[in-house]
Amino acid sequence: MTTTFPLLHHQVLNASTEPSGTPLLLLHGLFGSADNWGSIARYFAQKRSVISVDLRNHGRSPHHESQTYSEMAADVLAVCEHLKLTQVHVLGHSLGGKVAMQFAMQWPQRVSKLMVVDMAMRAYADVHTPLIDAMLAVDLHQCASRGDVDKALAPAIPNLMVRQFLLTNLHKVDGRLQWRLNLAALKANYGQLQSALLPPVATGLTMPSLFIRGERSDYVNAQDMHTISQHFTQARFVSLPTDHWVHAEQPQLFIQAVDAFLA
Repeated sequence: MTTTFPLLHHQVLNASTEPSGTPLLLLHGLFGSADNWGSIARYFAQKRSVISVDLRNHGRSPHHESQTYSEMAADVLAVCEHLKLTQVHVLGHSLGGKVAMQFAMQWPQRVSKLMVVDMAMRAYADVHTPLIDAMLAVDLHQCASRGDVDKALAPAIPNLMVRQFLLTNLHKVDGRLQWRLNLAALKANYGQLQSALLPPVATGLTMPSLFIRGERSDYVNAQDMHTISQHFTQARFVSLPTDHWVHAEQPQLFIQAVDAFLA
């Protein structure tokens, strides 16, 4: 494959010089980065190579004015080809879960096992544009610290946990705070990110697939599970006592579910 888009930033964690098992590729959610996987990535790196990527317009990956699911899946393929990985297990949360499904649909021969965390194939309502607008409205030139940015965001985003998560995207360049996120592109492409996945294959995909949902989350409902099962015929479903951030809220239960599936 050839691509004119720069390679995604990615972290490679290995258990040893010769890690065993199929490599595990991790995909974060909207406003996230490879760093979000933290201890989860380190745990699985005890047994196999783990590749955690920053999606385009996120983290340390390049910025681009366009952001479709097909483009993001192609970005992931480029990372696999760069690392000479013929097959991978793919684990994605939220937005990363949709990218994982898109990757599996476009290149099923590349996916040994698919794992999707609290995300379905359907279109979702707009709940993120207000967050993007709030971040764009902050005058970072007037902010000397993350605390200053936090205070500026608080009126529009009263939820402290949400603000703390968004603030992980700040970094300093020449002593000035900047967002790593390409906020303008995320806002311009948000309609694409909301949209449903359109399977390019007529028959169901047969790779083993695990869909983990949060019991207190509304991201995956009964109809979603039916639709998923039609397209991923070997799908298994696990519910954990969490909201949307399943792996952050219940890391041990999450690890146990993924470990059992990969065993």
